[in-house]
Amino acid sequence: MPLDIVILAAGQGTRMRSKRPKVLHPLAGKPMLSHVIDTARALNPKAIHLITGHAAEQVQLACAAKDLHFIVQPEQLGTGHAVMQALPFLSGEKTLVLYGDVPMIEVDTLQQLLSQVSDKQMALLTVELANPTGYGRIIRSETGQVKAIVEEKDASPAQKAIKEGNSGIIALPTAPLEDWLKRLSNDNVQGEYYLTDVIALAVADGAQIATVKAQEPMEVQGANDRIQLAELERHYQYRAARRLMKQGVTLADPARFDLRGTVEAGRDIYIDINVILEGHVVIEDEVEIGANCIIKDSLLRKGAKVFANSHLDGAELGENAGCGPFARLRPGSQLKARAHVGNFVELKNAVLGEDAKAGHLSYLGDADIGARSNIGAGTITCNYDGAHKHRTLMGENVFIGSNTALVAPVTLEKNASTAAGSVITQNVAESELAVARSRQRNIGGWKRPQK
Repeated sequence: MPLDIVILAAGQGTRMRSKRPKVLHPLAGKPMLSHVIDTARALNPKAIHLITGHAAEQVQLACAAKDLHFIVQPEQLGTGHAVMQALPFLSGEKTLVLYGDVPMIEVDTLQQLLSQVSDKQMALLTVELANPTGYGRIIRSETGQVKAIVEEKDASPAQKAIKEGNSGIIALPTAPLEDWLKRLSNDNVQGEYYLTDVIALAVADGAQIATVKAQEPMEVQGANDRIQLAELERHYQYRAARRLMKQGVTLADPARFDLRGTVEAGRDIYIDINVILEGHVVIEDEVEIGANCIIKDSLLRKGAKVFANSHLDGAELGENAGCGPFARLRPGSQLKARAHVGNFVELKNAVLGEDAKAGHLSYLGDADIGARSNIGAGTITCNYDGAHKHRTLMGENVFIGSNTALVAPVTLEKNASTAAGSVITQNVAESELAVARSRQRNIGGWKRPQK
């Protein structure tokens, strides 16, 4: 059945104490609302409608996409009023209501919920809680049928003792929804139009109310303040860590691992503490990642090793290649098989061929470095003339002496060498040694200045 998804994202979130709208506060590196949108997309709906209100332009700018339809709720008069704003645009047979500050909901749970919806039956997602404070309570008949939902502020002491809470997530047949919403009343403590009041109206009309329970309470946990947001972050990371470990990844400490994007991981991978993976990272079999590394949008091929305190962004490590400790590989950096860069080496848009090495203290930008070449400490490629970038090219088995400056554009053919301390401004032919430094003079009888 064609599906419309309505995501409520109009609230200000005053308890966040922030100028930023609540739904844009980050979870695992991206806004909470973006997680909800990704989950919605996985259900292949006909349309996704975002109800915005507070800082609507800011929300739309942060999440703009062709498959999203933004609707402004001028006044925030309750969840029922919010869904009313979407009514003119609902054309599917089912409507699913989600919340922009409930980012942990699972696709499988929502699929179960939607499977319960028919022309004469809606479905609620409920949650069993030891302490349901803050949640609306599910009111059932003696036979266990759902009769209504009572918000906590309107609940009697007996109703507050009920442990089954309303998550707020609901799936309904679209055809009768308009009539139910038009019959809502704001005669309650808050003076708002509650979407939950639709339940009692539907029961009165003879509709059936099915329920699906969330797999765990955190799946439907919202973030109303920064404390709850931090709790969601830890749960998100714990869940991500468990998934990786089930795939064959060893995490030295799952509590000290952060995933802020997506990862494709092979087997027999070892990840030490305080590693952060961002963007999209691919890690093949037998890779080892040391402590305190940040790896973003990178590919680590089989057997590669990233030593402690290294930072990779848009980089590729070939099979059995290694980098670090304290190495930085910027976008476009590539180490071929068994290549190695050591401590305090920075690469940008540079390729090291097979078995090439840059042991320490070097900057290599816009360079192609041939197989088995060796880059001495203190080497830099002078790739920028103030207006344009230029490339340094090296053939196979080139040897660069320590403290060499390679002024691009320049080419060093295979087996070429440079003497330590040289400034290379001209091409170096095959097997030549380039010496480009002033001659040393020793001055006898020289006296140091005295204080």
